[in-house]
Amino acid sequence: MYITPIQFATPEYDEAVQLRDLILRKPLGLSFSVAFLSAEYADTHLAAYSDTGLLLGVLLLTHQDENRVQMRQVAVCEQAQKQGVGKALVLFSESYSKGKKYSKMILHARREAVSFYEKLGYRQVGEEYIEVGIPHLSMEKDL
Repeated sequence: MYITPIQFATPEYDEAVQLRDLILRKPLGLSFSVAFLSAEYADTHLAAYSDTGLLLGVLLLTHQDENRVQMRQVAVCEQAQKQGVGKALVLFSESYSKGKKYSKMILHARREAVSFYEKLGYRQVGEEYIEVGIPHLSMEKDL
C-alpha cells in the first residue's frame, strides 16, 4: 500500500469522491452538492492505493489557521476496512501536516469512530452534537 496526495478535479479525485459518497453519504441518504465539492479546491486530498493501484481509502485536510488543520472525509472501501488503511492514512496525514508546520489536528468524529481516533491519541473536546443527521464529537491532537 502507498499513500499519496491527489489533485482536485482529476480522475483520481473523481474516484475518491465516488468512494466517499459510497461510504460516507449514501448510507445516510445524502449526496454531494456541486457547491460542497467545489469548496474542496484548496483542501489537501490524500489517497491510499493498493500495490496494484486500487483505491483503498481517502482523507482530506482543510486549513483552519496557521496552527490548526482539520481532518475530514476519512473513508476506506469496505474490502479494506479493519486492515490498517485508516490508521495509515491518519498517521500519514499527521506527518504531512507537521511538515506543513501545523501544530494541531482537529476533526469531527462520528460516534462509532471515536474509539478509533482515541487509540491514535486524539481526545474529545466538548459535548456530542448532530452533524449530517448523526451524532459526532469534536476531537483534537497536538502534532
